[in-house]
Amino acid sequence: MTVTQPPWRRERREHFPGVPAWSLATSRLAPEEFGVSRLEDVTREWAWGGDDAGENSTGGDGAGVRVCVLDTGVDGGHPRVGGLERSLVVADDRDLTVVDCDPVDHVGHGTACAGIIRSIAPAVSLTSVRVLTDGRSGSGAALLAGLRWAVEEGFDLVNLSLSTTRSQYLPELHELADRAYFRRCLLVASAHNMPVVSFPWTFSSVISVASHDEPDPMTYYYNPAPPAEFLARGVRVPVAWRRGREIRSTGNSFAAPHITGICALILSRHRWMTPFQLKSVLYLAASNVVASQGGAHVRA
Repeated sequence: MTVTQPPWRRERREHFPGVPAWSLATSRLAPEEFGVSRLEDVTREWAWGGDDAGENSTGGDGAGVRVCVLDTGVDGGHPRVGGLERSLVVADDRDLTVVDCDPVDHVGHGTACAGIIRSIAPAVSLTSVRVLTDGRSGSGAALLAGLRWAVEEGFDLVNLSLSTTRSQYLPELHELADRAYFRRCLLVASAHNMPVVSFPWTFSSVISVASHDEPDPMTYYYNPAPPAEFLARGVRVPVAWRRGREIRSTGNSFAAPHITGICALILSRHRWMTPFQLKSVLYLAASNVVASQGGAHVRA
């Protein structure tokens, strides 16, 4: 059989009578095979083509990967963004519908995140959904509506450089994060900049990101003390900003899109990778993770 797309993008197989729900009668229909690589073989070269990134990369470049940026909107005309597939906004109506809008960003925050993703994965497809107004605030209902739309649209990655401290949104946010995970739509969420409890970055079904203060955009670390699982560049980062400008800014908001871009590189090279596998590869390719070779530990 010629496989044209991953099984999670196809119609669900019919249920076999006599076996429990969600099960497969493997005595009559074999499960599909998935290629694997031994853990010690999963290096940066295997994952996305080496330490080169962006336009100089000889490996993955983000092609074929769809990323949704939920934020303040994105200036699609900014040279560091390089255009958008779509630009949408959560409309201020009773149903909170998600509708097309001009590719603008009156704040700059979403443009900064999109520009970072593009700088790492230049061939990625970017879509913007505006759920924030002034770069700091927006309704929880708008966030839920935008995220629900992104999950249903089947994006590969959703960048969430935002969070909410309001616990009334926790149950539905948690359900959406889990739904995304099982639909192979991986959420990359920044940790709060203050030491407070917020969501969704504290959920185990997302990739949670905080900052380190080194200048290399491809250097990232695994954090053995979650809830922030990874540390990426987030201090004095050169970013795209509104009105075509570029500034330097600091925050976990700008660490998350570095990881989103790296995830896009990996997925463009390994299209069948699930969120579980992608998290594992991120861990194995982190700058502080070592592999054992003949009893001695060396950098992976």
